[in-house]
Amino acid sequence: MQGPLQHIRVLDLTIARAGPTAVRLLADWGAEVIKIEPPPRKDIAGQSVTGGRRGPDEQNLHRNKRSLAINLKDPAGQALLHRLAQSADIVVENFRSEVKYRLGVDYDTLKAINPRLIYASISGFGQDGPYANRPGVDQIVQGMSGLMSVTGNPGQGPMRVGVAISDTSAGMFLGQGILLALLHRERTGEGQWVHTSLFEAMLAKLDFQGARFTMSGEVAEQQGNDHPTQVPMGTFLAADGYVNIAAYGSHMWRRFCDALGADELFAHPDYQSVAERVARRDEIKRDMNAVTQQFSVAELVQRLNTEGVPCGPINTIAEGFSDPQAEHLRMAKPAPHEVLGDLQLVRSPINMSRFPHPDQFTNAAPDPGADSAAVLRDLGFSADEIAELQTNSVIAS
Repeated sequence: MQGPLQHIRVLDLTIARAGPTAVRLLADWGAEVIKIEPPPRKDIAGQSVTGGRRGPDEQNLHRNKRSLAINLKDPAGQALLHRLAQSADIVVENFRSEVKYRLGVDYDTLKAINPRLIYASISGFGQDGPYANRPGVDQIVQGMSGLMSVTGNPGQGPMRVGVAISDTSAGMFLGQGILLALLHRERTGEGQWVHTSLFEAMLAKLDFQGARFTMSGEVAEQQGNDHPTQVPMGTFLAADGYVNIAAYGSHMWRRFCDALGADELFAHPDYQSVAERVARRDEIKRDMNAVTQQFSVAELVQRLNTEGVPCGPINTIAEGFSDPQAEHLRMAKPAPHEVLGDLQLVRSPINMSRFPHPDQFTNAAPDPGADSAAVLRDLGFSADEIAELQTNSVIAS
């Protein structure tokens, strides 16, 4: 694949979701990604949190990569990984600390082999500190970071976000860190260790609600489908369903009332200023619902957007991907798989004028170890060397 990272070689040692999310960014933009993983078991489906390699989760995480299965518990496997690290630009891992030292894939070891190497790590809670050795998964971190305390309806208990938000956020942050390290290396020739964690990512993702606490000690609470500070902004009733509407601010409020002919609502003495509308969040939502229920979802979307008031339907995932704008953007595109055929996977949301998205992914996610011999051959290993590694079960045959 042609792309801004086509000169970059990545050794991907990651498992689960957060690490692969970071590597996917690199693979989608042209990097040569070699996924290093254990020799495959007979059961392709496996038991990982992301399911089997041929399932939708791992296909979406590991497209545009090649798989080299190495037994890193074998000293010969560790020696092979060290040899690969000599020509790698980036190594990405999410092992527990004791595991990466035991396997000889820690930063200090690989830095001694290749000082220009960018070594990228992701963990649950950070590389040091009192929780450094704790296992960390999305659900636990959503709760510990405070995210679940501001998600859901007031009085109904904490609620998790419906996607793996800490995994994917940490992966995106690590991907950004890797790109920053590449820019630094271009200028200085120096590699470095880049790392983040699910916990750091979620605390950062709290964003303005986090800053409300760090600056003033204010602890945000659950607001359900309403915006925590902007009023009115939230979910409203239509004659045939629900819509999201953002009519905050004086100009938006006037446009909302004009678009729906809500003259009495606009003239209501309790809603004449932003401060008054904020102070009467529940009352104004009740009165707005009385107006919006007179219109269908389609009518509200058309009327309000025409007047410049943001409004949208509440879609299912199927409806989201079938939306005319999503189809225009081609957010799903095919990835060829030699067994499963063309798979529709979700493309990167980044758009670059010099590197338009190709019509399809280079390849779907390979079965574990499917490219072992081919990868080593491309890296200059002889046929005899490859055969010996296969015979000794160092790599998949």
